[in-house]
Formats: sequence, C-alpha cells, structure tokens
Amino acid sequence: METLEAIFTRRSIRKFKNKEIPEELVIKLLQAAMYAPSARNTQPWHFIVINDRKKLNEIPKLHPYAEMCYEATLAIMICGDLDLEITEGYIALNCAAATQNLLLAAHDLGLGAVWLGVYPRKERMEKLSKFFGIPKNIIPVSLVAIGYPDEVKPKPERFKPDRIHYNHW
Repeated sequence: METLEAIFTRRSIRKFKNKEIPEELVIKLLQAAMYAPSARNTQPWHFIVINDRKKLNEIPKLHPYAEMCYEATLAIMICGDLDLEITEGYIALNCAAATQNLLLAAHDLGLGAVWLGVYPRKERMEKLSKFFGIPKNIIPVSLVAIGYPDEVKPKPERFKPDRIHYNHW
C-alpha cells in the first residue's frame, strides 16, 4: 500500500472478526511504532501488548469508550517514560507519533484499529496504570484496539482549504 493511500483510506475500526493475529504482524506493528519521530530522538515509549482475553474484557470497565475491546484480538498501550523524555511537555507528542505509525501499519497489514485516548485523562491513566502494574515513571498515553476488521467505512472528505493560511493568518 502506498503511503498516501494508507493515510487517506485508514478509518477507525471498532468491529472485529474473531481471528487471531500472527505474532509476526504484532512485531511489525511495534517496529512501525518505534520508527516514529520523537523530539531530540528520545524515543521515550514503551508498549504493553494485551492479548489475554480476560484482560481485554476488563478494559471497558476502566475506559468509558473501550467497548470494542470485547471483540478486539489484541490491544497495544503506548506509554511514555518520564525518565527517557528529556524535553518537558513532549511525551504525549512523541507517543502520539508512535500511535499514528502503529495505526497506519495496522491498516497496511489488513488489520483494523482504533485509537483510544488515555492521556491526559487522570482517571483513565490511574485505572489503567493500576490494572497493568505500570511503574510511576511511566505514563499511559494511548490504547489501540486491533483486530481483523468486520466493518468497512467510506472515505469522508476531510480536506478543508479554508483552514490553510500562507505566510500570515
């Protein structure tokens, strides 16, 4: 899949088939995430791969918009390490770049995925940190539910020329 095609056709998928994802695809998703740019090349991320059905089924109790985890084959939580992040305020940006890479890689590999925001919602961060035993210096930033898609979504028109400004507002 070409890069622009992946960007233009990726959709948030919330319905999944009951089909396992091979480990080699999970590794490719994580590799793609780790190739994201980061401020000062700190690469402050850690990833929790969640493929235990019992844990996936608990996530909706901890995150108000995670119902799709009941069907997802796996989820990946993208976390930021405060000990690795040397530029204050950039941890969420760096982890967001990793999340976007993961989403595009999932689409390219024929998987469906949806980004669930965690940071900066303190209640979500605290509940997920406790449930997954995340150390104090690690911040859960985003959660991506992944599986083989069981829905097709059309490409909406999102290009808005009125939001483009050249050289001056």
